[in-house]
Amino acid sequence: MKMPAAAALAALVFALPPVTPLAAEEAPAPAPAAAPAASGEWRTFATEAYRGKRDSVSFVDAAHGWYGTGAGDLFATKDGGVTWEKVASRPGTFVRAVGFVDRQNGFIGNVGTDYYPGVTDTTPLYRTRDGGRTWEAVDTGTATIKGVCAIDILHVKRIYQGKLVPRTVIHAAGRVGGPTGILRSVDGGETWSVIDMAPHAGMILDVKFFDEMTGLVFAATHADPAQAEGLVLRTEDGGKTWREVYRSGRKLELIWKASFPEGGDTGYATVQSYDPERTTQLVIRSDDKGKSWREIEIAQDKTARQFGIGFVSKDVGFVGTAAGGFATRDGGKTWERAPIARAANKFQAVPTDTGVRLYAIGTEAQAIDLPVPAKR
Repeated sequence: MKMPAAAALAALVFALPPVTPLAAEEAPAPAPAAAPAASGEWRTFATEAYRGKRDSVSFVDAAHGWYGTGAGDLFATKDGGVTWEKVASRPGTFVRAVGFVDRQNGFIGNVGTDYYPGVTDTTPLYRTRDGGRTWEAVDTGTATIKGVCAIDILHVKRIYQGKLVPRTVIHAAGRVGGPTGILRSVDGGETWSVIDMAPHAGMILDVKFFDEMTGLVFAATHADPAQAEGLVLRTEDGGKTWREVYRSGRKLELIWKASFPEGGDTGYATVQSYDPERTTQLVIRSDDKGKSWREIEIAQDKTARQFGIGFVSKDVGFVGTAAGGFATRDGGKTWERAPIARAANKFQAVPTDTGVRLYAIGTEAQAIDLPVPAKR
């Protein structure tokens, strides 16, 4: 009997289904608390032991951040990751994505049912107004989506009665294994619309908007990984219409995560391959806000299946893989191994007093402090 597409992909994913706790003797020892590190050195934070990878991290400044797990736990830090507190636990929920607007207000994305064993929660998106301690289901009316794999929060300004007023635009998209859709709010989460993406993509793994109307989804052409090709779609009308701007042309590929350094036209995305014989690992790069893309080789290593990606400038960035991390300082022309834990699934850069801090979450929670990127 043929395995359903979602189950087939779940079986291939690096993280084991994390709904069953490890026995005490199996649990990895927690990492030591991070001591102050010199600029340019990765440090690992002490976190609660967890089987598999954590999928998302969200910081609103260099001190205050959150991450979730597939066991339904949400953790928060007030000291830049040195210590973490479990602020909520919802068994049966798989926290796939986290996005906070400020220290109190945020959104928690659930991957949904019929994918990972043990996930029983059918609510795709929650809102919190107290720093993650309590959650309320986002009301989208009768229309909704199956699950969320990525949340994008964009702060913009618009003219209202002759004044520039702040506006928060939120997109929550999914999901791995399909079906596909986007939840969209242009008023900070007070009201929502639903965009059906089934005509355009079989899976959606990440989403990025540059303004209220212009955005990208990072996806695959089919819900069955055996038939899927990596796909990037672009909209210029708030999701009413989409145009294909990249297709990998190879089966067993997804575009997993993307990174556009703040304020720039240049961005990158990981090409995740499930071909067991493929040794060439690629990322894609755009220099025109996603209108066009080109492929860049990062390694010849069949074990280095890619996950997250984080750039702090057009030249300096990192990629997380099943075999550890890779880094570039020249916009992807050359790459070297980096001491990043396996399966770093999400990166986020935040400004600091001395430069920029890049957080990473996967099998471990990590960070690196870097100087202010040089203007070029």
